Amino acid sequence: MMVESFLPAMRERVARKLADEGWSQGKIASVLGVTQASVSLYLRSEERSKVLLNRLGISDEQAALYTSLLAEDLRKDRLYALNTLYSLWSDALGRGALCAAHREAHPSLAQCSMCLVKFGPEVAPGKDAIESVASAVRLLEGSSVFVRVMPEVSVNIAYAPAGARSAEDVVAVPGRIVKVRGLPRSFMRPEYGASTYLAGVLLATLPVNGSKRAAMNIRYDAKVKRILGKLRAQTLYVKGGLTFAEDLREALRSTAGPFDAVVDPGGPASEPGTYLFADDPTGVAEAGLRIARSYATIR
Repeated sequence: MMVESFLPAMRERVARKLADEGWSQGKIASVLGVTQASVSLYLRSEERSKVLLNRLGISDEQAALYTSLLAEDLRKDRLYALNTLYSLWSDALGRGALCAAHREAHPSLAQCSMCLVKFGPEVAPGKDAIESVASAVRLLEGSSVFVRVMPEVSVNIAYAPAGARSAEDVVAVPGRIVKVRGLPRSFMRPEYGASTYLAGVLLATLPVNGSKRAAMNIRYDAKVKRILGKLRAQTLYVKGGLTFAEDLREALRSTAGPFDAVVDPGGPASEPGTYLFADDPTGVAEAGLRIARSYATIR
């Protein structure tokens, strides 16, 4: 089902989206790992992806979200996009979205619950850490004002439980938190290893910011800068010039910490951003909501 339906459908949808954005067929083929002839076929043939995905129980709205997330990740890093693809598929398995299609093809599996057991949230390791992030996500989803401070690259929340040493030990939201009809929405349950980038930022700050084990990214502009000042947030401003990871390491060498926020000035190909930190996921979500509530009142 993955190889014959989901993967080709998503390749087609992402190819069409990137082509609409002006990408050449050769560049699209390179990031998708297919031939240019395949991309040409995707673009000139009648769209098959909707039928394929609907048969799997994936709605048009979910398909559009999946496409946006994968296209966004492919612009950054193919491996990151591959991780997102795996998370999307695992989530669909764990929610039972594919069970009807699978049982229709194989009636003998009518009583099968293997995917629900293997990928479902009820058996996830470190359930308390996962539920902590899930609660923070629900706070954001209940706020219509939070979208004011959501960046173009979307939002994630990461939490590093005690003993976390790598991205695989950090809980985050697969596919991130996105804007849907004016509200923040997450379509997948938090899980371990769901973020490479934000997890890396959080882990890098732990030696200086030890008690603050949760992080979240929001936008950065003149208004957010003023709000951080009004809130008297301890803010670490990172100089641009290198990659953000290198710039952050350089900034951390010269700070005693702790701090509440890190500001990434962005660059020619990257959006400026603010990283908020707190002791737990709920704390970092509340910090983001405080900034969002003030955002409309700042001139």
